[in-house]
Amino acid sequence: MTRLIGVYGASGCGRGILPLLRAQYPKDRLVFIDDTLCGQTINGHRVLNWAAFLQQEAGEKAVSIAVAAPKRRQRLAEKAATANISLIEARAGSVVQMDAVEIGVGACLSPFVSLTSNIRIGRCFHANLYAYVEHDCHLGDYVTLAPAAKVNGNISIGDQAYIGAGAVLRQGIAIGAGAIIGMGAVVTRDVPAGETVAGNPAKPLIKI
Repeated sequence: MTRLIGVYGASGCGRGILPLLRAQYPKDRLVFIDDTLCGQTINGHRVLNWAAFLQQEAGEKAVSIAVAAPKRRQRLAEKAATANISLIEARAGSVVQMDAVEIGVGACLSPFVSLTSNIRIGRCFHANLYAYVEHDCHLGDYVTLAPAAKVNGNISIGDQAYIGAGAVLRQGIAIGAGAIIGMGAVVTRDVPAGETVAGNPAKPLIKI
């Protein structure tokens, strides 16, 4: 019996990840998992809710969590672990990965992502189109890089941080856990945990 792979999330992110898995695992069955869109067929693949996915007959099951929001991604990973469903990596054929790169389980690596050398990355990493991570970086669990995010060398990024599209992080800085870096931000200083910054140079957003 073939393996069943579920892509959790049938919105834009999931629709970009499922074709990568289809190319990687052409003999496996693929479905979307989405608790709000269940019952539909999207791009030729059935959409099941979580309960229906668990009920499917398969020799083995695995899940790719294609949800950009880091905290939600963690909750879904914990849900899969409770059900003894393994996480699977989705990786485009055009990804560049050089020497001594360690990546935790469940990564989603979109086309034209580059990971150079001596990099450590945690669980359920998301790197979208054209994002890159330079040498000697350490990224925690559930980190998201939006399209064309630029992470230069010797940078530390904490768990659940979100780096917006086109953001540039200067070499040697630290981004705290749960921090949000706005689209197009140029970050030249450390960002504390939980803080949201935007602009060039990036500054904390003032809550009104």
